[in-house]
Amino acid sequence: MIHASSKIDPGPDFYHSLERVLRALFEGERDPIANTANMAALVFQEMERVSWAGFYFRRGSDLVLGPFQGPPACIRIPWGEGVCGQAARSGQILRVDNVHDFPGHIACDPKTRSELVIPFWQAGSVVGVFDLDSHVPSRFLESDQTGLASCVRLLEGAIDWYGSTA
Repeated sequence: MIHASSKIDPGPDFYHSLERVLRALFEGERDPIANTANMAALVFQEMERVSWAGFYFRRGSDLVLGPFQGPPACIRIPWGEGVCGQAARSGQILRVDNVHDFPGHIACDPKTRSELVIPFWQAGSVVGVFDLDSHVPSRFLESDQTGLASCVRLLEGAIDWYGSTA
């Protein structure tokens, strides 16, 4: 039995399999809503102890909720605020073991304890973030960060943006 505080390391085979499935899902489809919806659903379904998986898209000075799996979420996050906004502003992945220790954390789900946020890019600009939450402290490992970042890079090449994403 896995203790609630245990870290879960699915290993590299898990992420190679996840990428194979994502490639198949993305094949022939370039729509950002369709592809982000399938990615959020797949990651939520396949990863253990993930309470929320989804996307926020840049709309002016905010990040606006996109496709996700899990409980209802914050609809708008100001650019640069909270874990998602700071990851978007910096363009850097943020892995937070305890969100309650993160200055300016925005609590969309008060049960969330750890978070992993991966920015995604188009034409040299951050256009959104992929956000994962867990009710388990220290849920996300470096292997999750690396594996999911690779999946996000795959997504970046599988979408054609239309309209005003930035």
